[in-house]
Amino acid sequence: MPELRFNPISREWVIIATERAKRPGEFMHVRMNHRAPPAYLNTCPFCAGNEHKTSEERLRVNGDKGAWKIRVVANSYPALSPVGDKKRTGDVLKRLVTGVGVHEVIVESPKHDIPTALLDLKHLEELIQIYRDRFIEAGKDERAEHVIVFKNSGEGAGTTIEHPHTQVIATPIVPVQFRERVQAAMQYYDDTGECLSCAVLRREKDEGSRVIFETERFLTFIPYAALSPFHTWIFPKRHCASFAGITDIEAVDMARHLKTLLSKFHWGLDNPDFNYVIRSSRPHDAANDYCHWYMSVMPRLSKVAGFELGSGIYINSAMPEESAEFLRQARME
Repeated sequence: MPELRFNPISREWVIIATERAKRPGEFMHVRMNHRAPPAYLNTCPFCAGNEHKTSEERLRVNGDKGAWKIRVVANSYPALSPVGDKKRTGDVLKRLVTGVGVHEVIVESPKHDIPTALLDLKHLEELIQIYRDRFIEAGKDERAEHVIVFKNSGEGAGTTIEHPHTQVIATPIVPVQFRERVQAAMQYYDDTGECLSCAVLRREKDEGSRVIFETERFLTFIPYAALSPFHTWIFPKRHCASFAGITDIEAVDMARHLKTLLSKFHWGLDNPDFNYVIRSSRPHDAANDYCHWYMSVMPRLSKVAGFELGSGIYINSAMPEESAEFLRQARME
């Protein structure tokens, strides 16, 4: 019989469609007429040698031989304007905030054909640290109310440039989705005196059936009420409300988790399109007791249709426990 499961962190219901559930291996993303990307593309603004095609460079990390290995640039087509003042106008029924903020691109590698899953571990460690540093820097903008670090990988995940990259956006408002999660976390803390995410983390660790990978500082698991097949969370064990608080040692451990998970996706599910996002409070809110930052990783193995759009209830055709078992056993090369 199908199950409706509730996610207390996201405040979302999901239908686990047990009667039409697929076996985990059936989600392998078979790519029709797929071509391997080239190592270099002369039209790609992110490839080495094409640096003049990008906007203002804000950070460069060089490799052992002097060539750059990671770059941070201003987005050439920003969602929000980098110039201008934040102004609010209107009333309760008709309100407006000027579209100002920060929009940066983190170019993960000079090579066009190296996906994030295949970056070496040291490179990925540096990338996580740059995520943190750019998150903090974006949060310093006096117009910023919320900062999000996210990655779109593949056409099905919304990417427009194939070259592996991550984006950072600081918005002049707090998104309703995040505000509702904070309110739920505050309510749980008021009721119990404990962080909601810490409680979920402890429950997942104790039950174990949805855990994929565990180390001293992080736990990677598929949540009980995963919204879609193989929807996975990477959680820090140490309570901290903001990603700004991650230490260098924790960044090293987080890189291990991200590489492990993406490698399992790459080899076990035939490199599906995916999104990941770091869900976090602002840098200056790092010390609060009720919020807890984490990374959400969602392979694009199903589609949102009319029911989801009309109800806000997702349908997941994969059992989270079976998906976690599949990923625990998936090979990494």
